[in-house]
Amino acid sequence: MTGALAGRTILVTRPADQAREVSEAIEAEGGCAVQFPLIEIIPVTQPAAFLPLASGLREFALVFFVSPNAVAHGLAGLRQVAPWPSGLEVAAVGAGTRRALEAAGFATVIAPESGFDSEAVLELPAFSAEVLRGRRVLIVRGDGGRELVGETLHARGARVEYLCCYHRRCPEADPAPLLALAREDRLDAISLTSSVGIENFARIVGTGGLDHFAEIPGFVSHPRIAERLRHYGMRRVVLTGIGDEALIRAMITFFG
Repeated sequence: MTGALAGRTILVTRPADQAREVSEAIEAEGGCAVQFPLIEIIPVTQPAAFLPLASGLREFALVFFVSPNAVAHGLAGLRQVAPWPSGLEVAAVGAGTRRALEAAGFATVIAPESGFDSEAVLELPAFSAEVLRGRRVLIVRGDGGRELVGETLHARGARVEYLCCYHRRCPEADPAPLLALAREDRLDAISLTSSVGIENFARIVGTGGLDHFAEIPGFVSHPRIAERLRHYGMRRVVLTGIGDEALIRAMITFFG
């Protein structure tokens, strides 16, 4: 196999339904993608969870989706209960969530052009106090996660409500194959996309198991994730930027 990543074995830790595209991109460059999901997504399917909000959506000024999972599970649940009100604006935390909303039929999505995180979202004019003071904002998300957007909008005078449309849990995974790759020096890199995934990684492999990954490069998309990875003793941390293309470019540069 030829390509910039030929001979490299790379661990992909995204949830199972989100790992295919990046795995294919790695393999297109000659690498071997090993999928080992660190987060399991459990969607909320009870209509009762969506009914109170869906029936009153036209009263909101803005609906903010925190992830592609929020679009996949939250938007579908809301639309099952009631049609989407004409003119209700939607916002996304980053490029992946924006693309998911566009694929769902939204021609206009409010999202940062760079710095795809809560801080970048809060700098957008549409999230200013002047625009949202006294108005209702719905945040569609999973359980847990950062509270920065909601707390800041509340401080700016918005009336913030939440819809939890999926749960995240640590998979019941056998760490033996993963530990074998690390012990035998057959794992070249790990792609990690969330702090929650890192916590689950530590739980799955155990305290002693973490030592085997200390020198394996960990590719992450955000400084906050990098900080958490270093907390668990991984010393070779590479910041990639947001998205699959940035990840692949960073890997090619690193191994080049």
